Amino acid sequence: MDVILLERVEKLGQMGDVVNVKPGYARNYLLPQKKALRATEANKAVFDGQKAQLEADNLQRRQEAEAVAEKMVDVSVIILRQAGEAGQLYGSANSRDVATALTEDGYTVSRSQIELAHPIKSVGMHEVIVRLHPEVAVTVTVNVARTAEEAQIQVETGAAVLGGEEEEENTDLPPMGYSEDEPMDAEAAEGEAGDEAPAEEEAASVVDETTEQETA
Repeated sequence: MDVILLERVEKLGQMGDVVNVKPGYARNYLLPQKKALRATEANKAVFDGQKAQLEADNLQRRQEAEAVAEKMVDVSVIILRQAGEAGQLYGSANSRDVATALTEDGYTVSRSQIELAHPIKSVGMHEVIVRLHPEVAVTVTVNVARTAEEAQIQVETGAAVLGGEEEEENTDLPPMGYSEDEPMDAEAAEGEAGDEAPAEEEAASVVDETTEQETA
């Protein structure tokens, strides 16, 4: 399907370009988001008549985005999540979580402006692109950690904290998912029984020897 771009679209073209795209991409994204028009003769005439105004509006939005981008230089946000010792999250942090964290820090952005190919699934420092305008983007750091203390350590070291402090201090605790009230499996039970058997046999042997001596 041929469409006329009403703004710059990444990997497609600039405002005013006529490009060919898949029908589904046009119907589900470009047209509803008013990023393009069907490339009909009527729409070409409409675009030509509004081109000057569209360019002026685009310039204003770009300048506003550039002003915001300057304020977001070196911005870092913290997202707290539960994670295992290897740093894998119990779940993930997605574009909505990043947008929420930025908004809470005073930067109004929407989920659609967060360019995150895949959800974040591990603790650490992650660089994420925020598209403020089709021609303006800024990179922010998303600090994913278990606690605020670990987040601070990651800022200072630049490396992910693997293994929680509580897990390191309580090394004698049973692993997650294990309960002391649970019955042992057959192999463990058999092992303990095997360890106790020699002691019982030795005790029985001593009793037998004592009895024989008394009888004699």
